[in-house]
Amino acid sequence: MSRQFEKLEVCYKYYQSVTDFVPRVGLILGSGLGGYAKNMKVEKEIPYGDIPGFPVSTVQGHDGKFLLGYIGNVPAVVMKGRVHYYEGYSMEDVVLPTRLMKRMGIEILFLTNAAGGINRSFHVGDFMMITDQISSFAPSPLIGENVFELGERFPDMTHIYDEELMDLIGKTAREENISLQKGVYLQTTGPNFESPAEIRMYSVLGADAVGMSTACEAIAARHAGVRVCGISCISNMASGISDEELSHLDVQSVADQRAGEFERLVTKSIEKM
Repeated sequence: MSRQFEKLEVCYKYYQSVTDFVPRVGLILGSGLGGYAKNMKVEKEIPYGDIPGFPVSTVQGHDGKFLLGYIGNVPAVVMKGRVHYYEGYSMEDVVLPTRLMKRMGIEILFLTNAAGGINRSFHVGDFMMITDQISSFAPSPLIGENVFELGERFPDMTHIYDEELMDLIGKTAREENISLQKGVYLQTTGPNFESPAEIRMYSVLGADAVGMSTACEAIAARHAGVRVCGISCISNMASGISDEELSHLDVQSVADQRAGEFERLVTKSIEKM
C-alpha cells in the first residue's frame, strides 16, 4: 500500500465512522457558490477539520466542510470550500479531497470555479463550460509514487471532460435559457494574478480562461476513473484584456452576483446525472 493511499484510508475510515452515505456525484464549489446548501437536502455535514490529516482551506469565501445529501434524487457530496496549491499545501494534499470523494463512492465529479476571461468574445459574468484544459503551469498531482490502488502510472488524458456530461450541461443551459460559452481552462499556481504578457502567451496556447484550481482536481479524478465535467464563471477579464487592476474582492463580488443562475444551472444539470 502506497503512503498516499494509507493517508487516504485514514480519512476514509473516519468518514465511515460517522456515516454510511454513498454519494454518486461530487460537486466542488468555487467562489460565489458558498450558499449552495439551500439547493439540496442536506443529510450530514462533516467539517474538514474533523477529518484526520485533511487539509483546511484558508481562503476568504471558502468554508471548509463536506455536505452530504440529495440534489433532486441524486445522492451527492458537496465540497463547500476547496484548498489550493498557493496556500502552501502539497499538490498531493490539494487533490486529497477529490480522492476521498472517490473512496466515498462518486462516479462523477462536477467542478466549478471563478476564472479570468482570456477569450475576447467573453464578458464578465459569462459561464464557460470547460471542454479541455492546460495544466502544464502547475505541478501534476500524479508526480511521485503512483497510487496504484486508484489508477495506473500513465493515465490517458485525451477526454478529461466527459462528452456525455458536456452534452447534458449544454442541453440543460438551453432548457433553462442560460447563456453558456465553451472553452479551454488553464490553471496557474497563483496566488498572484497573471501579467499581461503571460495572458498573451496563454491565449496563443489556446486558453479561453485562467484560474488557480480545477485542472489538478480533474487529473486526479480521471486517474481514479471518475467522469469529470466543469463550469467556470468568468468573474473578470484577465490582465491586459481589461485595463482594470484585479482583486480577489472584485472576483468574489461578480461570482456572488451570478450565484443564483450558476446554482440553477449546476443543480438542474446534476438532477439529470
